[in-house]
Amino acid sequence: MDKVSGNPLKNRKDSQSALMVVTALFITLYLVSNIMAVKVVGLFNLFYFDAGTITFPFAYMLGDVLTEVWGYRTTRRVVWLTLLCNILLVICTQIGVWMPSPDYLAESEAAYNAMFSYVPRIVFASLVGFLLGELSNAWFMEKIKLMTRGRRLWVRTIGSSAIAYIFDSLPFVLIAFAGVVSARDLFMMVIFQYFSKLVIEVLFGTPMAYAAIYSIKQYIRRK
Repeated sequence: MDKVSGNPLKNRKDSQSALMVVTALFITLYLVSNIMAVKVVGLFNLFYFDAGTITFPFAYMLGDVLTEVWGYRTTRRVVWLTLLCNILLVICTQIGVWMPSPDYLAESEAAYNAMFSYVPRIVFASLVGFLLGELSNAWFMEKIKLMTRGRRLWVRTIGSSAIAYIFDSLPFVLIAFAGVVSARDLFMMVIFQYFSKLVIEVLFGTPMAYAAIYSIKQYIRRK
């Protein structure tokens, strides 16, 4: 699949430092999104979404950068690494739940336990959506790049995300919140998550992808 991208820069040794930075930011944004997803935000009692919706599209943007500069195969490895990091997050926070606190910190302990006892379900839902969404995003981006002969980056960043958000938002909301919120709210969360992520992708993610890809390629060429 990497041959499809036709980008010789990804094979240069100088690109590894840039790859390390993008990978670190990519993983961090997913971990942050998983923790933020515990909180459900309601707007005017009409629109409901988890707080992680705000940061999630920027992780997709970095996925676009990974695919554009280093290809699908590298992106797939980063996705699996992110999966392992998410599992490590669950294990470590769960150990924290099991460990006792002194009596005078009972309130803090209760808050921590309430937060991270809920995280495993959120993370499991996120992992399912993450694998389906991010891998399909990278795959479709490569295919669109082939169809457009490497032109019109915005077509593949937005087009691949428009498809991938379906594979991400639907399973995530159903697994994370089914039985927790009403059926109406569940439906509204799916709709609002999908379109809000897509709007963030169009207004912020794609321009940032252009800037990041240009900067990375310039950095690699100068080395």
